[in-house]
Amino acid sequence: MINAIVAAAPGGPEVLAPAEVEMPHPGPGQLLIRVAAAGINFIETYQRQGIYKIPFPFTPGAEASGVVAEVGEGVEGFAHGDRVATAEGVRTYAEYALVDADKALPIPEGLDLLTAAALPLQGMTAHYLVTSTFRVESGQTALVHAGAGGVGLLLIQMLKARGARVITTVSTDAKAELADGAGADHVIRYHEFPDQVRELTGGTGVDVVYDGVGRDTFDGSLASLRVRGMLVLFGAASGPVPPVDPQRLNTGGSLFLTRPTLAHHLLNANERRWRSSEVFGAAADGSLNVRVGAQFPLWEAADAHRALEGRSTTGKVLLVP
Repeated sequence: MINAIVAAAPGGPEVLAPAEVEMPHPGPGQLLIRVAAAGINFIETYQRQGIYKIPFPFTPGAEASGVVAEVGEGVEGFAHGDRVATAEGVRTYAEYALVDADKALPIPEGLDLLTAAALPLQGMTAHYLVTSTFRVESGQTALVHAGAGGVGLLLIQMLKARGARVITTVSTDAKAELADGAGADHVIRYHEFPDQVRELTGGTGVDVVYDGVGRDTFDGSLASLRVRGMLVLFGAASGPVPPVDPQRLNTGGSLFLTRPTLAHHLLNANERRWRSSEVFGAAADGSLNVRVGAQFPLWEAADAHRALEGRSTTGKVLLVP
């Protein structure tokens, strides 16, 4: 038996309860990892609430880092004791978890297990946003919402590394300091941000908006774009965006709107290795700073969800068995 977090039924954070469950065993093509840390993500709060239809009882979690404890039949390239991370594991709020071998990401030397747990989802999300969804070029200007969040802090750094000018929104002075420290050129508050963006760009608007907030920022994000600019809506922390009349894109200046997701940018092992190796490599050599904003013991998963939903966290939130 192992310790895990189990939600018996959908509900608030209080449904996340410690429990003893059977030790999982890897099937063909799988790895069993001893979890060093599991990443907390907004999708798990939606699953917990029953917004996404999943069977209960339910152990959340897809993101983790750890050490290979057992190798399933037919797996090549991994051995007992290897350090790996994943954004596509199964029931990672536990002491041990399974991951398909082709979705396991080798952790390079120089990168510790806690930092590695903070990178797979948010790091590869930031990577595909700036390299694939809207390929940022030197001299372009980007607006990043929630600049002190896990993705936001990484996005700012990746954008600056590509030579972009970065404007970001935050809600508090403390978060403004974090975004400024990550390299943002201009840190502004959400109140009347489209007017501030227009002022900072001489009335032109930005080339791209990266918006993981959703409902509360969507209209302002469209209003912040230059002619033929792109709004990249990659999350909905404030709630889903209502249906949009495509004519708004025309009247706004022949704008582009896209709603990407990480899964469609990890289509095969080669793409996973490309994204993870660039992100992990940058973290290992110090060119990418990864902020772990909070760590909770495994049995305090409910408190971790409360902190995330209450917007009181910055950077990445981890559960540590």
